[in-house]
Amino acid sequence: MASDTPEDQHAQLDARAQALLARISGSVSPQSVALAWFDWASHLASSPGKIAELSHLAVEQSTAMSRFAQQSLAAAIAAALGGTNSDASGTRIPQPALLLNDRRFRDPEWQNYPFNILHQAFLMNQRWWNTATRGVRGVEPHHADVINFIARQLTDLLSPANQLLTNPLALNLTVKEGGANLVRGAQHFLEDLQRLQNGNPPPGTEQYRVGKEVAVTPGKVVLRTPVMELIQYAPQTDKVHPEPVLVIPAWIMKYYVLDLSPHNSLVRYLVENGYTVFCISWKNPGEEERNLGMDDYIKQGFIAALDAIQAIVPESKVHATGYCLGGTLLAIGAAALARDGQVDRLASLTLLTAQVDFSEPGEISLFIDESQVSMLEAEMELAGYLRADQMAGAFQMLRSYDLLWSKMVQEYLMGERQQLNDLMAWNADATRMPARMHAQYLRRLYLNNELSASRYPVNGRAVTLANLTLPTFCVGTVTDHVAPWHSVYKLHDYCPAEITFVLTNGGHNAGVVNPPGGSSRRRYQVATRPANGGVRHPDEWQASAPMHEGSWWPEWVNWLKARSGEPVDPPSMGAPRKGYKPLDDAPGQYVLER
Repeated sequence: MASDTPEDQHAQLDARAQALLARISGSVSPQSVALAWFDWASHLASSPGKIAELSHLAVEQSTAMSRFAQQSLAAAIAAALGGTNSDASGTRIPQPALLLNDRRFRDPEWQNYPFNILHQAFLMNQRWWNTATRGVRGVEPHHADVINFIARQLTDLLSPANQLLTNPLALNLTVKEGGANLVRGAQHFLEDLQRLQNGNPPPGTEQYRVGKEVAVTPGKVVLRTPVMELIQYAPQTDKVHPEPVLVIPAWIMKYYVLDLSPHNSLVRYLVENGYTVFCISWKNPGEEERNLGMDDYIKQGFIAALDAIQAIVPESKVHATGYCLGGTLLAIGAAALARDGQVDRLASLTLLTAQVDFSEPGEISLFIDESQVSMLEAEMELAGYLRADQMAGAFQMLRSYDLLWSKMVQEYLMGERQQLNDLMAWNADATRMPARMHAQYLRRLYLNNELSASRYPVNGRAVTLANLTLPTFCVGTVTDHVAPWHSVYKLHDYCPAEITFVLTNGGHNAGVVNPPGGSSRRRYQVATRPANGGVRHPDEWQASAPMHEGSWWPEWVNWLKARSGEPVDPPSMGAPRKGYKPLDDAPGQYVLER
């Protein structure tokens, strides 16, 4: 609806102009990049010491590369002429040691001439640019991070691994197969392009159909609101603990990451261990949900779920569990309950890779500043939501080698389709986010960090984490690029409760989807800080916390059992007389929305 005042009309014109610019720039703010570049370049130009350092490094690298190239050529010629690595006098010509190592070039083929020179020159160039974009006096830290990130992305484009003629593995395969790999690669590229244009998921996802191969733990939808469906899972034991478990996933993902295949479903594991489990399945919003905000997700999500659970399981306290942004929502909602004198509705809190302090949120902050957020707001104002591919693209760039370049090399140069597993298929099943909610999330949490400062408002009144005294189980993962574990650990700084902190290997998703009996490389550290205890530096905690082999899931279940009552008969499925009758079989309708 058009605004009446000229000021509002002018603001709408600006928003539309920004939205148009976003379509051209791929939702990246050119002003943000330009400001970062000018800040870096102007300070570098007035830093003679840094320029001298870079000049010295360039000379040092050139000298080292020249020596390495000569030695590599001599060894290659000797091997070609005599079949050995010796010269005419019989003196052995050693293969020169690599100057730099990188996991992208681990294959022995990369050690052969001239590919060893190519990949060493590439690594030298990347090292120089990393040095050039770090430690420039006077540059704002966010701008330095942005320029360093851009430099890394641009130099990655030039990696010899990404080009047919400079990749020995791709060349050898092309010769061996007579180019058949390139034909398959071209077919894969055309298929991917067609799927992208039609909005279809990647090939292989059809093997993991929701409700068929994944998200198959039996249950019923017992509540449906404008923002979520609440699933109650059927008991799988004769007796259950009286305290049910409520699982709150992030709304930037489909809930079934926690109910994948039967062998790695966290929901099934809880049910098999004698718990009544409820899980929120968030709606995939469209334009009509554009005005849903954070308060709506708390009231019609967390609080509505809690009301339903305590109608179905009367006089019970709830073990509330939140994953990623769902954990942040849980912390906010629990703080609101504490503010209003209702926190005794909960028995405990579990936060899985969830942040409450966003001062150091990791590399995702590269895409969050005033200019970038304003551009996203302008886009969302027109569409009513943030598209799933916009979020996915940002996360891809954070791990460009693993999620982009290596995949392209494997599928387009080697002609080998990547085999998807259930977690990868879930990751491709992305969701949208309402415009109002996402803007509030970015501004209040990332830009203004209001939650840690006790300024975050719920229903118009601020909440504070200092009121949370419930026993809390918190999980961080070592290689998390979405919620770095040091940031997750900051919960200790704000919450006086007893906190059991677990640090497990793996990333944001694979570290959580961590069933017993899975990978033999699984391990975790755990230690408990008593209520009102002191706060150790995270690195000090990591150095002293005991290490355990295997999955952290049994550790959590034992923690829950220590805070649960003796098993009783399972509750009914839903509570029809109280307005919570079963509506659908799990996994429900919302998870199937595209």
